[in-house]
Amino acid sequence: MPVFDFKNSPEKEKAPECTYTVFRTNKSAASVESPLLILDNRHGGLKHHSCGVFTNPASRTAFEFKGEEGAVSADILQLDARFVSLLKWLGENRINVRLSGAVQEDRYIVYKIREIAFGGAVKLSAEDGFLQFMIERLLSSHAPEEEIEDEDKEETGDSMKLTSIQSITDFMNCAGRTLPDNIRLWARRNLAVARSNEVSQEERRHAQRALSIMMNVRWKSNYFETIDVEEARRILDEELYGMDRVKQRIIETIIQINRTHTLPAYGLLLVGPAGTGKSQIAYAVARILKLPWTTLDMSSINDPEQLTGSSRIYANAKPGIIMEAFSMAGESNLVFIINELDKAASGKGNGNPADVLLTLLDNLGFTDNYIECMIPTGGVYPIATANDRSQISAPLMSRFAVIELPDYTAEEKKVIFSRYALPKVMKRIGMHEHECRLTADGLEAVIDIYKDTSGIRDLEQAAEHIAANALYQIEADHVQSVTFDAKMVKELLP
Repeated sequence: MPVFDFKNSPEKEKAPECTYTVFRTNKSAASVESPLLILDNRHGGLKHHSCGVFTNPASRTAFEFKGEEGAVSADILQLDARFVSLLKWLGENRINVRLSGAVQEDRYIVYKIREIAFGGAVKLSAEDGFLQFMIERLLSSHAPEEEIEDEDKEETGDSMKLTSIQSITDFMNCAGRTLPDNIRLWARRNLAVARSNEVSQEERRHAQRALSIMMNVRWKSNYFETIDVEEARRILDEELYGMDRVKQRIIETIIQINRTHTLPAYGLLLVGPAGTGKSQIAYAVARILKLPWTTLDMSSINDPEQLTGSSRIYANAKPGIIMEAFSMAGESNLVFIINELDKAASGKGNGNPADVLLTLLDNLGFTDNYIECMIPTGGVYPIATANDRSQISAPLMSRFAVIELPDYTAEEKKVIFSRYALPKVMKRIGMHEHECRLTADGLEAVIDIYKDTSGIRDLEQAAEHIAANALYQIEADHVQSVTFDAKMVKELLP
């Protein structure tokens, strides 16, 4: 490729021609094998680190850098579809960047882009770390269908939040069509309100707050990668003792996801006595799906507005708990754990809060009164817990696949206490296995004391009490170990 003088070259006056093709990938990290873009390196001037600017902003076709004989332009050959808008933005604003890449024959494989604002150069955004934040957000997104035609810790953008109008504007320009269409159009309207001098300061403040909430959520597609079934079994066995029927139902759900790459049409409703591990099952499922999780305690909700948010016409308006859950999770795909569904209050005359959940559970989208935008819920997997299924309305019940959790038998409780509860406590407080033991009759005594209680929470508290007492004796009486028999257990536990 010849070396150009961009100030005097007649090529500058020609309409830029698109030299690249876009490729679709949903990889969440860039590497040599999965690059951000590929540049033409027939001139051989591009090295591992190369500094310059993107040019031809109309079609974003080249990267300009300083070579040995002056300015050199390297055409873009291939580009990750998710980064089309970002490179356009970088080119239009002549942002100085440093590329990290690998030279392969006559191509330069780019897997990292850093902003270098030095000597008074223009910065991409008023927010420090914006470019790294933007790249990570784009990598976590899925390629927009409309566009398809054929190292370092200090650089992470995870802690950054979009709050200012400028950073929100920059983000929207760079994100392009990686945002869902309805959210992108909604954001434009709210940005116009936030900038307008024709509305009240209160309206501008609400619009900016809503924008900040929505733009800080990673809006993902509802496509799910294949889940390792053996790994899922290992997690379930690690978290739950017994419950083979429950585990089988969960594995069946995982296999269904692997076949369709979407979540099942129904969530899970776990019904059983208190302390039988319902919440623990929900956390295990979130771990298997590799999704963030959030909880909603229906026993504390007595007004539908707590879930749906309040209108912006009020000065103290705010989003509802459901929207705040998306904001806290930081992404649209999450496990929504709805605790005590059977204790949902009937409300204070404004409707039944439980009925608000129907739109969330139908996967058709949820609208918050404050945000005023339909939130896509195709990537939300609801898991509800309840003690008494008879207290749940029929419409809600029809949205779940129900799994009944029976109470543990005495033999199961023995195993749980001796193999799981007590060792877990001892490990947490730094005790060795030989320092605290139970005789057979001591274990029988523990189970007998709590024979009339459901679940294993009382057993876990008993394990805590026994281990703490053993540790006290070891430290205060300088004994090597403590073995509890039935008499000692009965004297120690209430």
